[in-house]
Amino acid sequence: MANLLKSIIENDRGELRKIERMADRVFSYEEEMAALTDEELKAKTDEFKERYDEGESLDDLLYEAFAVVREGAKRVLGLFPYKVQVMGGIVLHHGDVPEMRTGEGKTLTATMPVYLNAISGEGVHVVTVNEYLSERDATEMGELYSWLGLSVGINLASKSPMEKRQAYACDITYSTNAEIGFDYLRDNMVARPEDMVQRRLNYALVDEVDSILIDEARTPLIVSGPASSETNQLYYLADRYVKTLNEDDYIIDVPSKTIGLSDSGIDKAEAYFKLDNLYDIEHVALTHFIDNALRANYIMTLDIDYVVSPEQEILIVDQFTGRTMEGRRFSDGLHQAIEAKEAVPIQDESKTSASITYQNLFRMYKKLSGMTGTGKTEEEEFREIYNIRIIPIPTNRPVQRIDHPDLLYPSLEAKFKAVVEEVKYHYEKRQPVLVGTVSVDTSDYLSQKLVSAGIPHEVLNAKNHYKEAQIIMNAGQPGAVTIATNMAGRGTDIKLGEGVRENGGLCVIGTERHESRRIDNQLRGRAGRQGDPGESQFYLSLEDDLMRRFGSERIKALLDRMNLSEEESVIRSRMLTRQVEAAQKRVEGNNYDTRKQVLQYDDVMREQREIIYRERYDVISADRDLAPEIHAMIRRTIKRQVENHSRSSKEERLEALYNFAHYCIVPEDEIEKEDLEGLSDAAMVDYLYDLAMDVYDDQVAKLQDDSAVKEFQKVLILRVVDNKWTDHIDALDQLRNAVGLRGYAQNNPVVEYQSEGFRMFNDMIASLEYDVTRLMMKAQIHQQERPRAEHKITTTATRNIAAEGKELPEDVDLNQVGRNDLCPCGSGKRFKNCHGQR
Repeated sequence: MANLLKSIIENDRGELRKIERMADRVFSYEEEMAALTDEELKAKTDEFKERYDEGESLDDLLYEAFAVVREGAKRVLGLFPYKVQVMGGIVLHHGDVPEMRTGEGKTLTATMPVYLNAISGEGVHVVTVNEYLSERDATEMGELYSWLGLSVGINLASKSPMEKRQAYACDITYSTNAEIGFDYLRDNMVARPEDMVQRRLNYALVDEVDSILIDEARTPLIVSGPASSETNQLYYLADRYVKTLNEDDYIIDVPSKTIGLSDSGIDKAEAYFKLDNLYDIEHVALTHFIDNALRANYIMTLDIDYVVSPEQEILIVDQFTGRTMEGRRFSDGLHQAIEAKEAVPIQDESKTSASITYQNLFRMYKKLSGMTGTGKTEEEEFREIYNIRIIPIPTNRPVQRIDHPDLLYPSLEAKFKAVVEEVKYHYEKRQPVLVGTVSVDTSDYLSQKLVSAGIPHEVLNAKNHYKEAQIIMNAGQPGAVTIATNMAGRGTDIKLGEGVRENGGLCVIGTERHESRRIDNQLRGRAGRQGDPGESQFYLSLEDDLMRRFGSERIKALLDRMNLSEEESVIRSRMLTRQVEAAQKRVEGNNYDTRKQVLQYDDVMREQREIIYRERYDVISADRDLAPEIHAMIRRTIKRQVENHSRSSKEERLEALYNFAHYCIVPEDEIEKEDLEGLSDAAMVDYLYDLAMDVYDDQVAKLQDDSAVKEFQKVLILRVVDNKWTDHIDALDQLRNAVGLRGYAQNNPVVEYQSEGFRMFNDMIASLEYDVTRLMMKAQIHQQERPRAEHKITTTATRNIAAEGKELPEDVDLNQVGRNDLCPCGSGKRFKNCHGQR
């Protein structure tokens, strides 16, 4: 009953009849478009754009637009799309995937929906699996688009940001999936909106959609940079500095296990690292190293929090079991700080700055569609993950290819011996042969066998991919023998030479079954294009990876009992083929589960990534004073600190909030503990916030004008956001590795990751706002030079004393001199380093 319902629901016949009627309507415009001159046909593009701007939808324009492209292709390319190609184009425009057999002209099919969607002016991305195909298709089809008045760009990895921006600004952009993904991630790491290269992701048409959205979806795109030796040196340098401190130079909040420098510690840091102000924006990274060194030396304890192994590695101690946790590392650079503390080799960091899965990248497009010859086997995944249907399109001519049942041999040696004999047979009868291999090693091994047999051939694999076009061009010639990895399975159209059709067409030989049926079908599909004759044959052995994984022992035992020789042991059976395909289904199911899990984990990050990227873009594109946002961050930071210590004892609460106030908000000498006594939580928040606003106003007043204020605010927020987000991604990566073990406690790892990831994100936001507050209050902003008449010290006597630098003027109120101001004695030193320390 369930299968009956499924067949009714998923019946493609009704959909095909509807699409066929739409294609007939496109054909009804054929004579009208043929009667137009070249100029009149080209003018249709501007007409469609005007009609779209006036309110007509792309669906309304579809029939005429498709007819224009058909006629344009006939005049420019000498190609006239068939009805099945028009049907495929309609499916693509609707955001689905037409499954079209090899040789049915998918590249020409794509021109119609690409042209139609480019009319909106919002951009169309034609996505290919490699740059060779991008350049080929953009060059061939770009001729048609340009003739019709549309701009075409090619996005290559080697292009500069300016060139990329120009490519993305075109009506139609050809690119690989990886480059679009990396450009998206890099765009969300720039400091100015004009440095971004992409526009809003509008419509993507993905060639070989199953390869990109299915096969490559297990590996996320990652922008990262390993820590350099300079970074390692900073860990050692920060460690040496914190070891010079005494207890008065840092403040520990025991309940939260946090630590920070006191004013004396800050002074020592500025002297040690030869800085004017430790909390200047350009020193954000250094303060991060110092904070980690402080935690490593004064909070993390040897043989309690961690141990040093005999191999000189830092191993974390599980606080619940007391066991060391092999393979786990503290995140955020703390592990490296402990390694520096214990003088063991520092292992390089690999910081992930940004990452995204292909699933979430392509789901961001307003509309997504794609083409493939082998998508039906993954229909469930396309529907569940991308909300895309697979619509099989009939071939223009009946398929003439003969697919022989698989041949199974007891050993690899016997299999390859048979393959060589088969290749020799077809070579001698001048029939072209394409031999598909799973790996580069196999292709090289078979090549040696053919050399020994005296059979001339070409090898196409990753080692000589630069000869791909030439090898494929000659692969269909009489007597041609080509050994190829999966490279020849996609996007390649092997055209038959003279006399080959009469001689049986192209013969495809597979030396092993791939774990995915689609890859095998792609290889088979190289033969029998557009009604041409052809044949395919797969050779298997019991020693193949797939056969070893699924049931080869039973078959081998049967052959052993029959006591046959290797030549007699070959099995040819449709049942064997079905069993192999059943094994492939199980592997595909496992791979689907893996991809689904990757997506479930990335969905947690996706929500967080979109929040951060959206807020980040608001910052870089803002042409306004960001004071309201910074004020809100400061208030939330103060409120968190007050709430965090609300349950502490009166003395602990007072001490903690006093330390927070002068460490993060105001200079130490501007607040006393007595000022905070007796205040309720709400009154405490208001009091500290008012102090912070005074400091904020003083900081901003030192800047020259409104533009300087805006620039300072942007740089401050971006520096902190980017550092915190990078650290958060790294921490989530560590969490993902850790939660897998929670499955042993009957906990769902994904649910654990979701809840823990949400908590970590909130902590990251709190930490981000804390750092913005601290840097805003503590950053040294160089005060604008004022006329000397405005200086407080104006008398001749005072100037003379200041010049001598011996003693302070009598009329100077030291309470009015900031710690970082020049000392009134005229020494040229800052007050804190001169009379301020006496």
